[in-house]
Amino acid sequence: MSVSYFTPEKFEELKQELHTLKTKGRIEIASQIAEAREKGDLKENAEYDAAKDAQGMLELKISKLEHILSNARILDESQIDTSRVSILSKVRIRNTVNKKMEMEYILVAEEEADLKQNKISVLSPFGKGLLGKKIGEVAEIEAPKGKLYFEVLDISR
Repeated sequence: MSVSYFTPEKFEELKQELHTLKTKGRIEIASQIAEAREKGDLKENAEYDAAKDAQGMLELKISKLEHILSNARILDESQIDTSRVSILSKVRIRNTVNKKMEMEYILVAEEEADLKQNKISVLSPFGKGLLGKKIGEVAEIEAPKGKLYFEVLDISR
């Protein structure tokens, strides 16, 4: 059982997505299957096969979301300790090699990661390297081209 941590907003978003898939999604797939079934012989009916495949994918997605939500924990951002980098921490870091490249990220659960919004997963190489670090400490990050080193400049909520 793997626990995932979410902001209240993301948790509600996932619950709404699950509800939509269970209602509208299932109705649409059932309609596609019925329509394809009316076209005749099911053994050679590509539309029917495609609709059944889509149904399987939908049910898999529903099952995955139910599992995620059943093991979810909602985090209270006001309770986050900013003395060390943790999930939901906003962390500003600087490359120790060139001393110029500064970045700011928010560490989030895998499902919330979005690089365009500077949200990185705690399971990513950057996330793993930064977790538990204090201001002034250097994080060693495993990258495909070798190790990178970043100094933690600031931690906030």
